Amino acid sequence: MFHFINNWNAVKRIALLAVTALLCLTAVAQLANQDPYYARRATLFDELPIGKKDIVMLGNSLTDGCEFNELMGNRHIKNRGIVGDIVQGLIDRIDPIIKGQPKKMFIMCGVNDISHDVSADSIARAMERLIVMVKQGSPRTRIYLQSLLPFNNDVREWKLLKGREHVVVEANALLEQVAHRQGVTWINLYPLFADNQGRLRADLTNDGLHLMGQGYLIWRDALAPHLK
Repeated sequence: MFHFINNWNAVKRIALLAVTALLCLTAVAQLANQDPYYARRATLFDELPIGKKDIVMLGNSLTDGCEFNELMGNRHIKNRGIVGDIVQGLIDRIDPIIKGQPKKMFIMCGVNDISHDVSADSIARAMERLIVMVKQGSPRTRIYLQSLLPFNNDVREWKLLKGREHVVVEANALLEQVAHRQGVTWINLYPLFADNQGRLRADLTNDGLHLMGQGYLIWRDALAPHLK
């Protein structure tokens, strides 16, 4: 009877994990189907090659919105950001990047997960799965995990993020643990962009979430030591 209970509990845990994975995949598939831009961007990235000298910037709209190769003066930087992406979305489209065995990879993602009411713990677990996939599929790639940036609902109200500023802080604390546990470089950008109330600095944004040019210059300077 004891063995039966143990086996049944194991079956339930596996079933729960399978359902969770299916829900995540379904969410990403719906995102791609509902957002033509996401589909265009993702299918383009499937076709664009990555090489062993390349540096990949992987993330959501904050990454998508920057011309990192021009900003950093490095033609080997490849932007793989997509507006609206979530961590599971990065997992789903990581294979073509891993196939190219890039030299370095800078990852930032999670704020859209927060807007979907995903917990900080779930974001960290998904990010750790992504990092493990990269390490296993491209062991020579140096991985840099970047913190989430704050947002500012006083500049513009993002209803799905309202009252969730604390989740950014909680997620960053857990993501830092993931970085240390997986032996990847942690880059804490949050203090560079937060005002004294933990909001995205109003002088760096025009919508409370995305960065103006000056914000990208701060980001550039923070990454510069890791790109030498």
